[in-house]
Amino acid sequence: MINLIKTKEEIQKMRIVGRISAKVLEFIEPYILPGISTGEIDRICHDYITKEMKAIPACLNYHGFPKSICTSVNDVICHGVPSEKEILKEKDIINIDVAVFKDGFYGDTSKMFFVGKPEVNSKNLCKIAQLSLYIAIKIIKPGLSLRSIGKTIQNFVRKHQFSIVREYCGHGIGRSFHEDPPILHYDAEDKGIKLQPGMIFTIEPMINYGSEESKIMEDGWTVKTVDKSLSAQYEHTILVTKSGYEILTLRKEESFF
Repeated sequence: MINLIKTKEEIQKMRIVGRISAKVLEFIEPYILPGISTGEIDRICHDYITKEMKAIPACLNYHGFPKSICTSVNDVICHGVPSEKEILKEKDIINIDVAVFKDGFYGDTSKMFFVGKPEVNSKNLCKIAQLSLYIAIKIIKPGLSLRSIGKTIQNFVRKHQFSIVREYCGHGIGRSFHEDPPILHYDAEDKGIKLQPGMIFTIEPMINYGSEESKIMEDGWTVKTVDKSLSAQYEHTILVTKSGYEILTLRKEESFF
C-alpha cells in the first residue's frame, strides 16, 4: 500500500481539487427546483467547473460517459445520465455526483437534494444515508482495519432497516480517478489492509429504501433499484492524517466537522 501514500505536495493539490468539487455542489443548490431538467443542471455545473473553477469535469467522456456530472433521481442508485427530457418535480430526490480534475489530480463528492418539500420517507432515507457516511468518517484513523468502515456502515443501516447496495463501492483517488483500495460499504474481507497517514479515498454508501438489488438500464450507465424503491447516496473524499482524518470535499453547511 506504500505507493498509495500521498506526499505533502500531492495532498495540497488534493485539497484544492476537493474544495472545487465541494463548491460545485454548493453552487448548484439554488437551482434544484421543480421544472428544471437534469440536462440544464449538467450545463450549469459544466460551465461553473470549466469557466469559474478552471477545471475539467472528470465524468465527461470517462469510459464514454456523455455528461459532466451524474444526476440520480428517486429510484436511480447511481450514474444517472442528465437529460433535457428528465424534468424534476415536487417531492423528487436527486443525487448530484461531481468529480473534477485539475493540475493532475481528481476530486469526487456527491450529496442528495430535495426538490421542493420532501416526503417523510424520502427525508428519512436521506438522513440515514448521510449519517452512515458521517459515522464511518468519524472512525477514520491510522491503524484502523479497512473493513471497519464497511462494518460500521452496515451495522448502522441495518439497524434502521434499509439496505446497502453491494455492486458499487468507494475507492482510492489521486492521480487516477479510481485507485486501490476499494472501499466496501458492508463488512467484507479486506486482505488485512490497515489505514495509513497519507491515504486518500472516497466513502460513498448507496442506501435503498427496499431491496439492495440493482439493475443497469439500456443506456449502459443508469443503475436503478430492482423494486423501484428510493435510493440515496452521499460521498466524500477523505485523507487519513496522523491523528485521524480530513474531509477534502467538506461543504460550508458541514462546518460541524
